[in-house]
Amino acid sequence: MGLLGMLAGLGLLMYLSYRGWSVLLLAPAAALVVAAFSGEPLLAHWTLTFMSAAAGFISQFFPLFLLGALFGKLMEDSGSVEAIAAFMTAKLGTRRAMLAVVLSGALVTYGGVSLFVAIFVLVPMAAVLFRGAGIPRRLMPPALALGTMTFTMSAMPGTPSIQNAIPMPFFGTTPFAAPGLGLIASAIMLAFGLWWLARAERRARLAGEGFGELATPDAGMVAEDEIVRERAAVAQPFDPAEAAHGVQGSGLPSALVAFAPLAVVIGVNLLMSLLILPRMDVSYLQYARFGETSLSEVAGVWSVSVALAAAIATTIALNLRRFPSLRSSMDSGANASVLPILAVGSLVGFGAVVAAMPAFEIVRDWVLGIGGGPLVSLAVATNILAGLTGSASGGLTIALDALGPTFMAIAYETGLSPELMHRVAVIGAGTLDSLPHNGAVVTLLAVCGCTHRDSYGDIAVTAVLGSIVALVVVIVLGTMFGSF
Repeated sequence: MGLLGMLAGLGLLMYLSYRGWSVLLLAPAAALVVAAFSGEPLLAHWTLTFMSAAAGFISQFFPLFLLGALFGKLMEDSGSVEAIAAFMTAKLGTRRAMLAVVLSGALVTYGGVSLFVAIFVLVPMAAVLFRGAGIPRRLMPPALALGTMTFTMSAMPGTPSIQNAIPMPFFGTTPFAAPGLGLIASAIMLAFGLWWLARAERRARLAGEGFGELATPDAGMVAEDEIVRERAAVAQPFDPAEAAHGVQGSGLPSALVAFAPLAVVIGVNLLMSLLILPRMDVSYLQYARFGETSLSEVAGVWSVSVALAAAIATTIALNLRRFPSLRSSMDSGANASVLPILAVGSLVGFGAVVAAMPAFEIVRDWVLGIGGGPLVSLAVATNILAGLTGSASGGLTIALDALGPTFMAIAYETGLSPELMHRVAVIGAGTLDSLPHNGAVVTLLAVCGCTHRDSYGDIAVTAVLGSIVALVVVIVLGTMFGSF
């Protein structure tokens, strides 16, 4: 009955969340279904197990959600994201429209700009480029997905994405874990995706298929759609409803000014991770008032938080006169972090209740018994949970909360590198999270004016299949040569 309850609770969560119900309601309700099937005390699991796990996630990662959403909104309202898109358009032009869209998305998301901010700003630019080049509208979503939802989220060393931050407290790693393997995975995802998109473009031209006549939907109206908003809340740390809020300036900054905050994110993150934090005296962390923790458990969050804070200060300093209402932009950015952190925290609470059930031992034994070693088991666990929840961050946290200590114990026994496990876990979570019910996929299609039937096949290849190929290569290389 316990295993049946897990399936029933997960099915309820998946079905109703896809129908647009709020995860804030569904996650505790599904957790209670799981507990009821196992004959466990309901109130204790809701108010203690569920809430403790959700609160733990929020207390640990809210600084990243807050600063990330704030930085993304300031980059949008300052015109910096649009300026970067214009720069890439001028340099690459309509002849290389596909590459311009992919690289624009990659640059801004690797620099710390939220996926949803990137989508809302880059879609109009992509529409102009694709129309001028005669490329079908249906290829806009897979091109944007490749640039914003794949290698810059999970594989590039130092990426400030929340997905890359989640394993750090579990494994004691930094955002730059396994940099060589991350670069190899990034190259595979990018090359594979560009090859597929070029192939799709050639086939469309041979068939005489053009851009199409339908107008691109208004991004603000899409962002205000409640179903889109609820689906998107668990997918990325930015509430799309806030994309239309704030006040944008009328002029665009220069390319140098626009790129500067992105460089600050990467540079400060690197300095904090490799030079500053390792040399700091943090012996005070051992005291009870600081949670009796260690630097390895907080260094990753600290480094990304400082990098984002420095980038926010840089954005404001360079664009102060371009903000018609700085307070409005900052309020909107801060508000955009609230629903996503609560939604993902609720998913984590649901996962904690599932992991507390006696029947979960069956699931744990099955995962650990998968052939191929602990890296394969870890990849399968994060893949499945990210796919089922429609959230890379939620699925990854659930997997590591339940199985992270077990994998660390295996690492100590076998000499497996925690950095290698970090990279495998993040890339694994970034594969099946892009299934059709994922909130980022739904939002991307809506903003582009496309349907699943139009574009999801190409999204599946660029965002799912390419990531799986890269994951397999990383596991093989990591097994042969270790972390590098």
